[in-house]
Amino acid sequence: MSTSNRLLIVSYRLPFTIREREEGVELIQNSGGLVSAVLSMAERMGQSQHGTSAKIHWIGHADSSLQHIDKSKLENETFVAHPVFMDDDVHKGFYEGFSNDLIWPLFHYFPSYANFNESDFQHYQQANTRFLEELTTLIEPGDFVWIHDFQLMLLPNMVRQAIPDASIGYFFHIPFPTYEIIKLLPRTWRQVLIEGLLGANVVGFHTSDYVQHFLQSVSEVLSLPTIEQRVVLPERSVLVKDFPISIDFVKFNWSSQEPEVVATRQEYQDLIRNNKIIFSVDRLDYTKGITYRLQGFERFLTENPDWHDKVTFVMTVVPSRDKISQYQELKREIEEAVGRINGQFGTIGWRPIIYIYRSLNFTELLALYTACDVALITPVRDGMNLVCKEFVASRYDHKGVLILSELAGAAQELSNALIINPTDTQEMASAIKQGLLMPLPEQERRIMTMQHHLQNHSVFRWSNDFFTAFDETMTNQPDVETTLPVVPFITAFSEARQRLLLFDFDGTLSPIVNDPSEAQLSETLAETLHTLAEHSNLVVISGRNRAFLEKTFAGIPVHLVAEHGAFLKNPNKPWTRLDLSADDWVDSVRPAMNQFVERFPGTSVEEKETAIAWHYRRAESDDIEGQAVELATQLRGLSSSVPLAVIQGNKVIEVKPAQHSKGTVAVTLFDDKPYDFVVSIGDDTTDEDMFRQLPNWAYTIKVGAGVSFARYRLARQRDVVALLRQMSDALVTA
Repeated sequence: MSTSNRLLIVSYRLPFTIREREEGVELIQNSGGLVSAVLSMAERMGQSQHGTSAKIHWIGHADSSLQHIDKSKLENETFVAHPVFMDDDVHKGFYEGFSNDLIWPLFHYFPSYANFNESDFQHYQQANTRFLEELTTLIEPGDFVWIHDFQLMLLPNMVRQAIPDASIGYFFHIPFPTYEIIKLLPRTWRQVLIEGLLGANVVGFHTSDYVQHFLQSVSEVLSLPTIEQRVVLPERSVLVKDFPISIDFVKFNWSSQEPEVVATRQEYQDLIRNNKIIFSVDRLDYTKGITYRLQGFERFLTENPDWHDKVTFVMTVVPSRDKISQYQELKREIEEAVGRINGQFGTIGWRPIIYIYRSLNFTELLALYTACDVALITPVRDGMNLVCKEFVASRYDHKGVLILSELAGAAQELSNALIINPTDTQEMASAIKQGLLMPLPEQERRIMTMQHHLQNHSVFRWSNDFFTAFDETMTNQPDVETTLPVVPFITAFSEARQRLLLFDFDGTLSPIVNDPSEAQLSETLAETLHTLAEHSNLVVISGRNRAFLEKTFAGIPVHLVAEHGAFLKNPNKPWTRLDLSADDWVDSVRPAMNQFVERFPGTSVEEKETAIAWHYRRAESDDIEGQAVELATQLRGLSSSVPLAVIQGNKVIEVKPAQHSKGTVAVTLFDDKPYDFVVSIGDDTTDEDMFRQLPNWAYTIKVGAGVSFARYRLARQRDVVALLRQMSDALVTA
């Protein structure tokens, strides 16, 4: 992102809390992970602009009671705030309902806590629309819009629809779960949420696991092709990449040596009588694994009586949503467990657990980070977790042990921590003992290795990597979206002596259209194919009938294969029928298909010479795919005089004799000459026969999304055209 462009951040929360005082409006800087990250980033941005810091515009929700405040007062040295106001009932359904009672538990793998409420989803849509309204009054050409987190999953696509050429980034701060979790969402909800995210140019997650989960959901929900880490849309592609958020390493490392921190640390150590200290700090939430952590510490005390009166667990829980019954119950469980453990193991002079239920200021936090011998960070699910990174960065003395949950995103980076399963109390108890007994040289080695990583992957690296990826995505959209190594492919093609080119028609040489009779070959592509056919054996191998193919490719010296291998026509020669089976089987299939035509308006039956097909691309039913599966199952159960193949293609169910297929014809053609270059390109189920039966050195290429036997993939039909043009150009210039 150029430093001359404005940065517009859109997040649920503003970067500061607004307080009205008698003397005026007070802005209290928030201390959340995103605000801290952007503050540090803003300092660097200012330095990069010759000392003049461009202020960051931040759009976020504000309470309706603040609407009367002059917006010019909502500005400090770093941020210009643009509050988003909404009706209280909309806000409640959007934030407390859909965001926190559905998306939060579901995406953290707590589906039993999730509430699926239709009105909450409607309020979520309305709230995202309110953010859009505020943003569109502000945005100017050249601005970079950076949208954050799960409360605003619909907003990127809303912005894209309103301002098609907008520069949009999106970052997801919580885990993105597997498709099995996404599948719990109603079909229309999951569809619009994923479409919403794909409005961005770049979508970022904390880890590569979350990236893969998202890409799988894109494939399953929207059937869009993915090329490496790009989701390919009709007119553009979206980069989906991991950008692990981090901290300002220098800030925590240097601040931990401040005199106030040193004095507070010494005070804590004196109060605890220089016992070994275990420390944890978490927001009150069921995802943080606090009750399991207490059980693990209890098991440690049970198994290691020699550590009684020698270790103290300082456990801080920051209040959060404690007016909600679920959180009240969690708080009660925590306090009961603390009381039970202290009552069972404590003495007059020793409390095993010091429980603090409040926020810590920065000095207190750093004092405890640097005073403790073990940091126990064990969420049962966490998008990243910056607490563990802050602990490691603060240890300028290179001492201390980090025990970290394998289910925190940070575990993929901080592999020198003691990585445990947070629900395994035995593993936790053993790790506590190992941490308390760890020799200083090993502590130093582990801490220094993790510090080296954090120094090289700071918050500045996070933001810079995101903006760099955005710039590269905008400037380097490839001519052909493919996994194929294009340059070696073109070289092998141009240097070959005997070339066999096998191309499907619909969805490969021609775009898919609602009315199959309207499909045609563009003039440009016809010229390209003519050039290729003059230097190669070019075969159009299709499910179309003979008449259509002969008319479409008139004048081009290509070989034609009709009805999935039933007929073959070589250039300037008559058609040869390869399928010699009887056609009396059609009478048993036709009635079943006609019944579905009557049931589902917009569908039709096409009878070919050797096949019969039910087309449903123009069907009016919402559940037409399920109905297609039902018909295919029914047809497979019919008895017939010849073996039949029931093919579930792209919006079509086709029945034909099983003896011939695209694959059998492709192999026959391949065996005809000693070819040293073979390429097969297709987009549909029937093309898989070719991919599967051709030799493994052949270039087999699937067009679009879906599982395939093909070695490579082209994202869209227009990428086929672009690739064939490159092949043609290579012949002309050779």
